[in-house]
Amino acid sequence: TAASERAILRDVGERLSLNALATAFGICEVVDENMANAARVHAVENGKNISDNLMIAFGGAAPLHAARLCEKLGIDQCIVPRGAGVGSAIGFLKAPFGYEALASRLTRLSRFKPAEVNALLADLKASAEGFVRSGASGRIVCEITAFMRYAGQGWEIPVPLVDEPFGEDAVAKLKDLFETSYQRFFGRAIEGLDGLEIEIVTWSVKATDVRPAVTRHELTTGRKKSEPITTRAVFEPATGAPQTYGIVERDKLCVGDRVAGPAVIVERETSTVVTTSFDAVIQSDGAILLTRKGSQS
Repeated sequence: TAASERAILRDVGERLSLNALATAFGICEVVDENMANAARVHAVENGKNISDNLMIAFGGAAPLHAARLCEKLGIDQCIVPRGAGVGSAIGFLKAPFGYEALASRLTRLSRFKPAEVNALLADLKASAEGFVRSGASGRIVCEITAFMRYAGQGWEIPVPLVDEPFGEDAVAKLKDLFETSYQRFFGRAIEGLDGLEIEIVTWSVKATDVRPAVTRHELTTGRKKSEPITTRAVFEPATGAPQTYGIVERDKLCVGDRVAGPAVIVERETSTVVTTSFDAVIQSDGAILLTRKGSQS
C-alpha cells in the first residue's frame, strides 16, 4: 500500500540521513540510470547511435520513466501507445509466429565448403519452418544469419545473409559482408594483417509467418493546446525540486491536443510523466507522442 511504501522510504531515509523525498528521488535516479546505461551498452554493441531513434514506452511503469530516460539518452521523441500497461501481451498476440534454429559449427573461410553448409542450412530451415507450420498456415519467410569474427576474438557479430544456396563465390561474398558489418559495428575493418582469418561460429535460421501489413499513422506535432484543469506539486529531477505539474486525464484528450510539460497524463492503467523538457501530443491512433521542446519534430 501507499502507506507502507512511505514507511519504507522513511526508514531507508533515516538510515541514509535523508528525508523521504530525497530517498525516493535517489532510488528513481538509480533505476533510471541503470535502464539508460543498459540502452547505451545495447546500442554500442549493435553499432547504433541511440539518440537517432524514437523510444517506445510499454509496460505499466514505462510511461512514468520514459521522459527522464529520453533526457539521459538525448532522445527527442517517445511514443506511449494505448494499452501500454499490457503492451507485451498485445505484442505477443499481434507478432508473427516464429522459431529460430541454431547450429554451432566453427568454420574458417579458408576451409569453407559450400555443399556442407548448404546441407546444414537446409536442415535448420526444415526444422524452423516445420515448427512455424504447426501454428500458422500462411506464407513463411526465413532470415539467415552467420555469427562471424576474426579468428581469436571472443565475440561474434551477426552478418545477415540472402536466403539462397552458397555457390563457388561464397567465400568472397562472406568476407565482403563480414567486413561491411564489422565496419558498421566498430567504425572500421581490420586491414593489412596478412593471414588474419575470418571464421563463422554459429548459423541461425529464423522462420516467421507473414502477417498483413499494419496500419501506418503519420506523426502529428499538434497545435491545439490543452490546458490542465488541476495541478499538483511533483518532484522535477532536472531541477531537484518540486514543480507545479498540470494533471490531465488521457480519455479527455483528442487527436492533435498538445499538453505542455511539466504535466502528468493519467489513466486507469498508468500515468505518463511529461517533464519540463517535453510536450505531449495525442496521435490519430490514441498514442501519446512525447516530443522535446525546441526540437525540429
